[in-house]
Amino acid sequence: MLAPGSGSEQRTRLALRWRQVSWITCWIALCAVEALPTCPFSCKCDTRSLEVDCSGLGLTVVPPDVPAATRTLLLLNNKLSALPSWAFANLSSLQRLDLSNNFLDQLPRSIFEDLTNLTELQLRNNSIRTLDRDLLQHSPLLRHLDLSINGLAQLPPGLFDGLPALRSLSLRSNRLQNLDRLTFEPLASLQLLQVGDNPWECDCNLRDFKHWMEWFSYRANAGGRLDQLACTLPKELRGKDMRMVPMEMFNYCSQLEGENSSAGLDSPGPPCTKASPEPAKPKPGAEPEPESSTACPQKQRYRPVSVRRAIGTVIIAGVVCGIVCIMMVVAAAYGCIYASLMAKYHRELKKRQPLMGDPEGEHEDQKQISSVA
Repeated sequence: MLAPGSGSEQRTRLALRWRQVSWITCWIALCAVEALPTCPFSCKCDTRSLEVDCSGLGLTVVPPDVPAATRTLLLLNNKLSALPSWAFANLSSLQRLDLSNNFLDQLPRSIFEDLTNLTELQLRNNSIRTLDRDLLQHSPLLRHLDLSINGLAQLPPGLFDGLPALRSLSLRSNRLQNLDRLTFEPLASLQLLQVGDNPWECDCNLRDFKHWMEWFSYRANAGGRLDQLACTLPKELRGKDMRMVPMEMFNYCSQLEGENSSAGLDSPGPPCTKASPEPAKPKPGAEPEPESSTACPQKQRYRPVSVRRAIGTVIIAGVVCGIVCIMMVVAAAYGCIYASLMAKYHRELKKRQPLMGDPEGEHEDQKQISSVA
C-alpha cells in the first residue's frame, strides 16, 4: 500500500525530470544548429568533402560567410579584380583555392597569411604583373602552384624560399625573358616545371638558369619534367630549345664581364648616361669651353664565336664534299671507258683467234693489249 501523497510526489518528480530533459534537448539542438556550416548565397556546398563552389557566378567580391571548416574553395570564372588582405581570414583549414579566370592584377602581401594548410593554389588566366616575395611564405605545405597566362615579367628573389614541398609549378604564357637560378634552388621537391610560351632571351642573363635546368632534368633522385624553353633572341637561336644550346655559345659572356669590370676600373669619372643634357649656349665674346662627353659609347654586339666557326665549317665541308664528288665522277667515267675498250678488244680477239694456237700471233696480241692499255 502506498502512503497518501506519495503518488503526487512521484508525479512532481517526473515532471521536474521531464523539464530538465527538455531543456537539455533544446540546448543541444541550438548548439547543433549553430555548429552547422552556413553556405554562402548562390554557392554550392558539399558537407562531406567540405567544398564550397562559387564558380561562374559573376562575383566581384569573395563571399564573407564562407564556413571556417572549408577545405576547398572554388572561385574560378568570376569577375574578381581586387582582393582585400582579409579576404581569406580565419580559413586555416583551407587546402585548395582556385582563383583562375578572373581579372586579378595584384595580390596583397598578407592575403594568404592564414592559409597555413594550403596545398594547391590556382591563379591561372589573370592579369597579375608583380608578386611580393613574402606572398607564399605562410603556406609551407603548398604542392601545386599555377601562375600561367598572366603578365609576369620577372619573379622576385626569395619567392619560393618557404616552399620545400612544392612539386609542380607552371609559369607558361607570361612575359618572362630570363630567370634567376637562386630563385629555384630552394625547390628540392619540384618534379614538374612549365615555362613555355615566354619571350626568352637566351643571353648571358639566362646562362646560370641553363645550368640549373640541366641539373633539374638529370638529377640523381628523379628526373624532373620540363617543357620546351624556346629562345626568342638572338636571331641565331630563335626557336631552339635552351637545353640544346651548347655551353660554348656563352663563352663570350666571360669576355663581356671582363670588359665591364675593366671599364669600371679605367673610368673613375661620372657614369655615362643615355640622354646627355644639351650644352649651354656660350656667351657672346667668350671662348667656347670644351665639352665633356658623358654619352655612353655604343658597344659592338657580340656574336657567339661558335656561330662564326660553324659558318666556316659549313663552307669548308661543302668545298671538300664538292671535290670528292668530282673525283668520284672522274673515276666512274674512267672505269666506264676502260671497260668499254676492254670489251671491244676481247670481241676483236675472238674474231682473229685461229683454230690452233700461234705463238707469233699470241706475241702480237700481247703487244696490242699493252698498246690499248
